[in-house]
Amino acid sequence: MSLTTISSYQMDQQQQDSINFFNILSSDLTQLILSHLPIRSIIRCSAVCKQWHSITTDPSFPTTAITATTTPWFFIYGRNNIFTKNNQAFAFDPISNEWIKLPNNHFPPSISQESSLIGSGGFFFNTNANHFSFSTILKPFWGETEPLKYSRLNPLIGVVDHGCCSNLQVNLPKIIVVGGVRFIGGLIDIEDHLAVEIYNQISNSWDLCPPLPADFRSGNSSQSLSSTLFGSKFYVFGIHSCFVTFFDLENRVWSRVQTLRPPGVIISFLISCSGQLMLAGLCNDSCGPSFCLWRIDEMTMEFSEVAIMPHELLNYLFDSDEDDRFATLKCVGFGNFIFVFNEENRRNYPACVCEISSSLTSSKCSWRKVPNLPEPVNRFHKVIGFCSTITLHHILHKVTTYK
Repeated sequence: MSLTTISSYQMDQQQQDSINFFNILSSDLTQLILSHLPIRSIIRCSAVCKQWHSITTDPSFPTTAITATTTPWFFIYGRNNIFTKNNQAFAFDPISNEWIKLPNNHFPPSISQESSLIGSGGFFFNTNANHFSFSTILKPFWGETEPLKYSRLNPLIGVVDHGCCSNLQVNLPKIIVVGGVRFIGGLIDIEDHLAVEIYNQISNSWDLCPPLPADFRSGNSSQSLSSTLFGSKFYVFGIHSCFVTFFDLENRVWSRVQTLRPPGVIISFLISCSGQLMLAGLCNDSCGPSFCLWRIDEMTMEFSEVAIMPHELLNYLFDSDEDDRFATLKCVGFGNFIFVFNEENRRNYPACVCEISSSLTSSKCSWRKVPNLPEPVNRFHKVIGFCSTITLHHILHKVTTYK
């Protein structure tokens, strides 16, 4: 018997032993074991046998509480303005520390220079003029809502709630769309181009809400603003201006505009992370540039430093001394993870991740590099980065209708 045959026999025997082991376990214990696996492993396990498929697709399967809502994936979508076939999307799972390349059929064929793609709450969203479409992440099935009241480019989008899921349908969650309205011949009023709309699932229509405060009129899109949902408040923050306000989702009013600028900050991003409001930004002082994290007191809007990115990681993100080298810095986060990345294509879009473990008295931050994107990577005219949780039930259930 050859070594190859012996090795193959041993592998088959190990697999059979594993199956036999699980066969003697109760369904409850099997469910508990599977629920602690990363999402990619759970998806694979669902195809092993009928019993495991039944367990992982059961609405009572607890992985959403254990894994999906606490561990966001990091997505990079690259767009080529000349050849749409060169568009690419990648998803990074911080638990397995691996990238996967998403097929092009995950995205609508209508994506163009006038489209905006973002992900949140287990969904991809795409705006094109006043058209608004959506799909569950990792299971492409694009649906379209009634048209938005205003034509938009790169708006801020927030998922207010996650909707519901059953074996028959996946409901679009309640979402808020802010800004991004384009000027047409310079004839749109300031109030219009700061417009806020909230999707009404019952009537399949968009409710017009009070506009974003006029302090944000010089930049009203995701190119110059960051946003985050924290509790019942949708925060909007100026990446360069450091203006901050929030929209009260219950009373549908905006708060007064304040300034949130730690000393030396050049560019910063507001993030809801680790159950708290945080600011992540690049500082420049006499000691040189540094990337810092601050915890924000929601009541007073005062800040306290939590962590500083190791200097070697910052050098990894930026390999030049040019004055504008930080212009391509972006930062997104959710759950216990903050992702910092460089949109510049010269270095294959390098990124790093900070994992935060919090207690009542302190936060411990662990920084590391994100592996390189899987080759081949095309050259893009624009790169969009965002993070979102993965809703496992949306992936494993057969979706027949969207509502």
